[in-house]
Amino acid sequence: MNRYLGLAAIVLSLAGCATLQAQDARATERMLTAAGFQMKAADTPDKLAHLQTLTPGKIVRRERSGEPSYVYADRNVCKCLYTGTELQYQEYRKLARQQTEADEAKVVAEESSDPRSWGLWDLWP
Repeated sequence: MNRYLGLAAIVLSLAGCATLQAQDARATERMLTAAGFQMKAADTPDKLAHLQTLTPGKIVRRERSGEPSYVYADRNVCKCLYTGTELQYQEYRKLARQQTEADEAKVVAEESSDPRSWGLWDLWP
C-alpha cells in the first residue's frame, strides 16, 4: 500500500511540475507575441524533428544575414517556434521586466496586508 502511495505522490508531483512549466511557457509566449515575435508552427515532420533538437523554453540568439535574430522553441505546448528581431527582443525584455516588477509589487502588498502579525516583532511602539 505504501508503495502505491509513494508512486501516486511522484506522479502528482510530476504532473504539477508539468502544469507549472506549461503555464510559464504560455506566459512567455504571450509576452513574445506582444513584443512582435512571429509564431511558426512545426507543421511538417522535418520542422517537428528540427524543433526537437532545439533548446526548449529559452530565447536563443542567432545570426541571420549578419543581423541578430532571436528564437524561442516550444516543443511541448504549442510545438512551434517564435522568431524575432533585435528590436522585438528588446521589447520582450522590457515587458518581462515590467511583469517581474508587477509580480514583486503584488508579493510585497500581500505580505504587508496583515498588520496583526507585525506587532509580534515590536516594529511599532
